[in-house]
Amino acid sequence: MGKIFNSKKTAKFGTRKNPAIVNVQTEERVKELESIFEENGWKYTIELEPDKPESIKDLEILLNPPKTRIAEKKVGRNKSCPCGSGKKYKKCCGI
Repeated sequence: MGKIFNSKKTAKFGTRKNPAIVNVQTEERVKELESIFEENGWKYTIELEPDKPESIKDLEILLNPPKTRIAEKKVGRNKSCPCGSGKKYKKCCGI
């Protein structure tokens, strides 16, 4: 049996379909975080739980989105070696 493709697309983070969820301990902190979410137009759920430790991981992800990585080009084994020796990569640094 082959692999099953999941065709469901996940909604963008901080939207109505995929809101950010944070837990805080005080009412003052709720107001502070509400203003940050509203200012940026993000959808959110803030849970006030004085007995649990604060968790604002979702907000940190929205404030600092991951950067796109660009893969470096690989040297082909039959190309000239980038060290400048004049030899093929497979006979020089590709050993």
